[in-house]
Amino acid sequence: MSIAELSRMARGRGGPKARQKMPDNKPALVFLGPWLIGAICLMIGPIIASLVLSFTNYNLLQPAKFVGFDNFIRMLSDPRLRKSLEVTSLYVLISVPGQLLAALLLAILLNRGLRGVTIYRAAFYLPSLLGSSVAIAVLWRQVFGAQGLFNAMLGMIGIHTEISWIGDSSTALGTLILLHVWTFGSPMVIFLAGLRQIPTELYEAATTDGANAWQQFKSVTMPLLTPIIFFNLVLAVINSFASFTQAFIVSGGTGAPADSTLFYTLYLYQEGFGSFRMGYASALAWLLVIIVGAATAILFWTSKFWVHYED
Repeated sequence: MSIAELSRMARGRGGPKARQKMPDNKPALVFLGPWLIGAICLMIGPIIASLVLSFTNYNLLQPAKFVGFDNFIRMLSDPRLRKSLEVTSLYVLISVPGQLLAALLLAILLNRGLRGVTIYRAAFYLPSLLGSSVAIAVLWRQVFGAQGLFNAMLGMIGIHTEISWIGDSSTALGTLILLHVWTFGSPMVIFLAGLRQIPTELYEAATTDGANAWQQFKSVTMPLLTPIIFFNLVLAVINSFASFTQAFIVSGGTGAPADSTLFYTLYLYQEGFGSFRMGYASALAWLLVIIVGAATAILFWTSKFWVHYED
């Protein structure tokens, strides 16, 4: 068969398809419309507005006045900003590893084939749904108050105290860290799913080679679980930097006592909606974006040294 005949056959097959109309995407756009409108009005629009306002002096009552980089320069000499960064950094550095460690240990325990594992999994996941709610923050304030449940439990073992753990500047942040660790349900479920994906043949081979439980965990479980650990770590870091409700409720929105619970987001809220310095609050918000972005970038950079993928 000649090249000309092959060309005619190809044109004959492709002709009808070429004449077909392009698919109608209007129904898809109709269904996507509400989401697109919401994304533009509730996300993209406010993001652009906050970037513009970060270069202005705006108090909600008067027109915004352009001040250039004055808001960002002011941050260099803001003592409460430094305090909020210290509190938030300490919160992230302690609560994130604590939460992930608790989640991993419980996931390993549930992965051992306990009876009623579905009930346990639901019970352990429940704090993740409630941990950031106002009700749990109020409950936490009562538990660690001077007459709270925690002091009552200490009294049962012979330790009698009337310390308000939530009202003492040396322990208030610790109670919020404990609250964050308590909400380990979400990473626990993800860890459990990762553990279920590890082939049992690897454990059988390790047992054949004489590896004990710790050696199997160190040589089989951990390397194969590092992608899941990395995923949970990134989410936990981002969520920790964005924590707000717990500190707001426990401290009454002030960061008390002595600014020991002054989270960065709480200080941002005070500047924007307490002092009506919206321009400065917008600049603080963009600084938080930069901090979270830098922390995430560092995690991704370090991941090549300890995260092991199948390939």
